[in-house]
Amino acid sequence: MAESFDTSSLQDSLNLPFPATTKQTAGSVNGVQTDVVIMSFSDKIMVTISQAGRLAHWLHVPMENQNPGTEGMHTLAEGDDALLPLKDLTTTTLLGGYSPGQDTTGQLLARQIATAIAMKTPSEKRLLLVGLGLGKSTADKDSFFAIVDLVLQCL
Repeated sequence: MAESFDTSSLQDSLNLPFPATTKQTAGSVNGVQTDVVIMSFSDKIMVTISQAGRLAHWLHVPMENQNPGTEGMHTLAEGDDALLPLKDLTTTTLLGGYSPGQDTTGQLLARQIATAIAMKTPSEKRLLLVGLGLGKSTADKDSFFAIVDLVLQCL
């Protein structure tokens, strides 16, 4: 007969914060209600940006910096390059994003969010997971910056 497993020791050793820290905001982007939610887990940061309550494109960005000599810290650009996404961040589409231009816009948006997180916390190592549910009217410059501004309000 198998021995019973004592789960009381697990409660003491895991001591993780629960529930995950959640921040959210909403605003109008090109006249469309846009909701942003950021959930910070112990191993991941999840950002969802949705319009009309949908999420159709999922991406992830590893935030851990493994470049030698950086001690895990992100090196931030200076001067004119400071506004550009960090070059060492790689965005990968997990689901969706296959309509023309949607994948490129989503990847740029995910890298910009990851850069903002790295600027706030240069030692960030958690995986960034981004869920997007944006309409076609968000492909212009003003919409892009309005969405980034909403995300920055939650960081």
